Amino acid sequence: RWFTHFYVVSVLWNGFLLTWLFRAEFLGESLPSWIQHMHRALGRDSQMEDTGNEHFSALLVLLLLWLHSCRRLAECLWTSVFSNGVIHIVQYCFGLAYYIAVGSTVLCQVPANLRNGEELTVQISWYHIIGVVMYIWASLHQHRCLVILAALRKSKSGKVISLSHSVPFGDWFERVSCPHYFAELLIYVSMAITLGFHNMTWWCVVMCVLFNQALAAVLCHEFYQKNFGSYPKHRKAFIPFVF
Repeated sequence: RWFTHFYVVSVLWNGFLLTWLFRAEFLGESLPSWIQHMHRALGRDSQMEDTGNEHFSALLVLLLLWLHSCRRLAECLWTSVFSNGVIHIVQYCFGLAYYIAVGSTVLCQVPANLRNGEELTVQISWYHIIGVVMYIWASLHQHRCLVILAALRKSKSGKVISLSHSVPFGDWFERVSCPHYFAELLIYVSMAITLGFHNMTWWCVVMCVLFNQALAAVLCHEFYQKNFGSYPKHRKAFIPFVF
């Protein structure tokens, strides 16, 4: 339930960044000076030239990230049924910092020298379409899996009747123990595709998500195997047929 705080911060912060980037992209306004200072602090070369799509790609990814945070916040508030588990203070602080840093990372993937009030041309490329389609597909499956998990603790009328753990079935649960974690990875991969495949900074973000979600999936998978003797043996922990 503490993850709700992360998504509140993400919705507010990334929504703020998205608003500024939108205004620069379509209204011809300049970004605040502190954002340009952030570009320099994070090593973005102010003399780098725009390849033609970097501004729109960053705007699109920041929009996807914000929509993802909005959906996850809504699911935390109205879909998921949480146990009484707690979170370590270090993990809590890291989570808050992460959702602030990840939006800033997107913003810093565009050249700073073109933030001069000039309106930019929107160019939709094939990788934008592939990335958005993959994002929607992974998001739908993640939502379905979270609904399945929540239903294990609810009656048919929707009333919470238990906070204990049960074995989930349906959708990607037929292949892996934690499909919602796998879907999270796919969502970040879809953003890397939307940025044009070549953005190494965002692929580092993807690797961070991969290791984080894989570790959580392995721990959850071991919990299922330890506590449920009849747990399906063919299920993998994280990636279908692989891991």
